[in-house]
Amino acid sequence: MNNPIRILAVDDHALLRKGIAAILATQPDMILVAEASNGREAVELFRAHQPDIALMDLQMPEMNGRDATIAIRSEFPHARIIILTTYAGDAQVLRAMKVGARGYLLETLLDKELLETIRAVHAGKRMLSAEASYELAEHSTSEALTPGEIEVLRLIAAGQATKQIAEVLSITEDTVKGRVKNILSKLEANDRTHAAMIGIKRGIIEAQNRCGQKTPRKSSAEAHMGLLSRVWIWHPQHRERCDAFFQHSPKAGQERGF
Repeated sequence: MNNPIRILAVDDHALLRKGIAAILATQPDMILVAEASNGREAVELFRAHQPDIALMDLQMPEMNGRDATIAIRSEFPHARIIILTTYAGDAQVLRAMKVGARGYLLETLLDKELLETIRAVHAGKRMLSAEASYELAEHSTSEALTPGEIEVLRLIAAGQATKQIAEVLSITEDTVKGRVKNILSKLEANDRTHAAMIGIKRGIIEAQNRCGQKTPRKSSAEAHMGLLSRVWIWHPQHRERCDAFFQHSPKAGQERGF
């Protein structure tokens, strides 16, 4: 028998790591060599064990999965890393692939696609979940936002008005208005709040609560139950609190105008 595929599991949810361990334990050609709960641990454990495959969550404390992937591949250029996440947004997928991830799999599909993805990536292939592939195809011809427009969109989602955005970015209000106009056009959004919701769903920006903090991702248990993600957005014109709900599926996105 050939040597088993040696795997490192990285996720800040212990429940998900246990689920991965249970799935791998049924496979004679795979072995879980280590577990990490954040990106810094992932880098240290990858260095110590040098696994064949690393399963990497994106949203984690101390160091996120993207930065951990960059750090690992800077030291081990041939490292094979599979992103495991609840986020299917095309911008998230592209960022992960650009830093060297070889696979992108939604946590809701672990029981169906994890083993196949591990074996494929170990064999030198790239693997994307169907939903991630859909998101990439759906927006493949979309014009990307510039860095300046992304900064404006991020501040819109944080509840900043035009004057405040201009002050924060040290630009004129007319420049802000021009960038907002471009954002609405490129994202095909109805208004600023809609643009922020699209930006969050596609992974262009990260969700923030009303205090400007990043909102926690759904737990794997919540993801499997199909619960909705909630994002609080403070409307920049009316200062009214909005509940922005979206589900991680193309159908749900279409129903909500995404």
